Amino acid sequence: MIEKKFDPQKLQKLNNPQRLKDISPDFIWNKLNPKKTDVLVEIGAGTAFFSIAFLKQAKAAKIYACDLSEVMIDWMKKNVITKYPNIAPVKTEEVLIPLEDEIADIVFTINLHHELDNPIQTLKEAYRITKPGGKIFIVDWKKESPVGPSVQIRCTPEQVKNQLEVSGFRQIDLYNDLPMHFLAIGEKD
Repeated sequence: MIEKKFDPQKLQKLNNPQRLKDISPDFIWNKLNPKKTDVLVEIGAGTAFFSIAFLKQAKAAKIYACDLSEVMIDWMKKNVITKYPNIAPVKTEEVLIPLEDEIADIVFTINLHHELDNPIQTLKEAYRITKPGGKIFIVDWKKESPVGPSVQIRCTPEQVKNQLEVSGFRQIDLYNDLPMHFLAIGEKD
């Protein structure tokens, strides 16, 4: 069996600045074109590396950096919240995010989708916490990318689009412009 979950012992890999070149926050932000950015939620935040990047893009009042790994939550508490008090680490389960209904203007995941055991349940939970008119974006590995997780556990953009639709999101756009990743963006009516 192929292990799907990221090994928290390798967390320093998550802080590699090259990731900001491979997954450009500017590119995503331009495609996202959000109306409101008061509250963002990152599911599978790891070390909050991208939460920090999108805090700078959004100038958000609050980012909830959600993760199911106690190692990641502790790392964020020690290394992130002192420098970025707008980022709040939140311990979650894969299909249970302990945040209020309709709290987020933007919900996002980066290189998480292929790890999910029940992606539709996770996306329904994302839908629950997204405000009407809010958006979700998902970045994950292209099947043909020469690096990344096992190709057997990767998903296609079309699979993600279908899962977003089943979960209630609409106006879904797919982008293949990133070198090794695809981007899916959806909206809550």
